[in-house]
Formats: sequence, structure tokens, C-alpha cells
Amino acid sequence: MKYICCVFLVLSLLACGQGKKYHKSESKTELASSSAIVAILDFQEELNLEYKDPETSPLPDRYRKNFDGLEFFKPDTNYIIVAKFERTPDAVPFLLATTTSRKTEELLYGIAHFELNGQEHELEIYQSLGLLDQEEYEDYLFLPFLDETNGEETYGGGRYIDLTIPEGETITIDFNRAYNPYCAYNKKYSCPLVPRQNYLKTKVIAGVKDFIKK
Repeated sequence: MKYICCVFLVLSLLACGQGKKYHKSESKTELASSSAIVAILDFQEELNLEYKDPETSPLPDRYRKNFDGLEFFKPDTNYIIVAKFERTPDAVPFLLATTTSRKTEELLYGIAHFELNGQEHELEIYQSLGLLDQEEYEDYLFLPFLDETNGEETYGGGRYIDLTIPEGETITIDFNRAYNPYCAYNKKYSCPLVPRQNYLKTKVIAGVKDFIKK
């Protein structure tokens, strides 16, 4: 976003209306931040539209009738992290438990190393093997995580972030895009449980908050 600030100084020796204009443009950092905020707000709007639509919503009819939007933390670019991405090519597929008796087949695709809130962290990132036969999921990666907001500001079972396979040795994780498992809204769904090794010992004040049933 660009803005212009105009200041007019009227001096006793100058005619009324004359003066200086000061033009201020945002720096590249500020522009990038503004663009990121817009992208976060777009994500929130798209998620709300999805939850309002009976064809795509996980909400039971009784909750969707009065649904006027999810509650989010305020967008915060401090929670957009560029992490070092350590690939794990020798990892063996494993079965991840869910909230039901079903299990999902996952592969530890890589480990993200990053700093957040003044601390060093790492998170495991998975490839869901059961989705690979669908074209839209060919480069999909799955990041489930827990943090110290769970059970208070956010859903007790943790949250998810959708990622794509990066080309280089880093991966961008935007915690503003963290969303709740469908089980937070409707117990009929079977949702992967977050592995304990993906517990962040800090508060992630970003993304979707817990759902308050109305």
C-alpha cells in the first residue's frame, strides 16, 4: 500500500496556498508486510466462505445456521517463518493414529528448524501417502502441531497447516494459516492426532482460535 502525506506550511512571507509537499513511500519491507497481511485476510475470508457453504462445511446444520465467521488471532507477520528444511529421504512410512480407529499412512518428509518467540524449535512435516494418487495433492505436505495455547485460546487437540514441497533448503511456514481439525467442529470426522514431537513449547498467537458453539 502506498500513501502520500501532504503538509502545507503557510508563512507570513508566502501567499496563502503555497508551501511544501512531503511524499512518503513505504519501504520494500513495509510493502512486503502489507502484502502478507492482505494474503492472511484473504485466507481467513476463504475459510469462512468454505464453512458457510453446506457443500464444504464441517459444521453441523445447527451450528452453520447462525455461523457468522470463525474467530482468528490478529494477523501477525512475526509468525511467518522461513525455516531451514532438512529432508529425510531414508524415512520409512508409518501409521498415524486418528480420533477414531482409522489410521493414516504418513511419511516423514522433512524437519523444519526455526526460531520463534526467541526460542529454537523444530517440527516434523509429513507427506500423506493416501493422497498421492490425487493430482492436486502431488506436492502437498502436512504440518500438525501443538502449542501452549491449546485448551485455552485454541482447540485442545492442536492445529494443522497445509504446505507444499519446497524447491530449496528452506520452507515458509505461516502460522496465521493454522486451522482446526474438522473434529473441533463435528465429532463425525476422523482426524489425525498431532504427534507429541510436534509440540511447540511456546504460544502461537496466530491462526484460527477455538470454536465456540452457539
